[in-house]
Amino acid sequence: MQARSALFDLYGDHLRSRGGRAPVAALVKLLTPLDIAPPAVRTAVSRMVRQGWLAPLRLPGGPGYTITPRAARRLDEAAARIYRTGKISWDGRFDLIVLTGPQVRRDRQRLWDHLAFLGYGRLDEQTWVAPRPGEQIDNLLTDAGVHYERFNATHTGGTPAAMGLVRRAWDLAALGRAYEQFVAEQRALLGEVTSRSSDRDAYAARFRLVHAWRTFLFSDPQLPPALLPDRWPGVTAANFFDRHAARLRPAADRYVEHCLGLSTRTGKRAKGRTT
Repeated sequence: MQARSALFDLYGDHLRSRGGRAPVAALVKLLTPLDIAPPAVRTAVSRMVRQGWLAPLRLPGGPGYTITPRAARRLDEAAARIYRTGKISWDGRFDLIVLTGPQVRRDRQRLWDHLAFLGYGRLDEQTWVAPRPGEQIDNLLTDAGVHYERFNATHTGGTPAAMGLVRRAWDLAALGRAYEQFVAEQRALLGEVTSRSSDRDAYAARFRLVHAWRTFLFSDPQLPPALLPDRWPGVTAANFFDRHAARLRPAADRYVEHCLGLSTRTGKRAKGRTT
């Protein structure tokens, strides 16, 4: 697990709801159970400041960092998709984008990654499609300096033909296998966390669970049920994630509050609270 990615998870899943700020010492302490060394944390923090995700500030507990408005928007959007707080619906229309550029390969790959995060699939190097308009898409493409055309389209062949289009834009078979692998791997890890586990261990297990689940933000466009295969593995994986994320949340919260200096109770074993 990379320090920068872990910091995004930490701020998004735990610190956003606690003011979006924390002392450096607390950041180090909170990433230690993930086997991330203090120098790696400080290097990642500095990088995130340069990229406009974090801003330094002075806190009662010492030097610290807070999320920027840009980071807050990204974290809120990610949280809504991780915990599926919005209803996934479809009106039968696709958002279709035809790009010109960028010419530089690195810039092009960066743009493609952003498009995938926003739920767009690639039909070819210039044409991208999504089952719903991305709210930030115009700003993204304008900032990237690319010329583009955007269409609101329906497939004349109806839903069966639309499903064929979906299979061209996304490898649903590979995505389904990834969901099945996620459940298999996490079930083995989470089975070790019981009512006798410490808050620290429950926090670490939940952190790794959320971190693994978060990777699907970049590969799963969250298609509506009408466009998904029957017995879609993503549904089973989502139910698995919800159940264990909720089970481990109380212990994880206690550990976070302890590291932030908000509680002195963590460190004791939390009997009967992680199941």
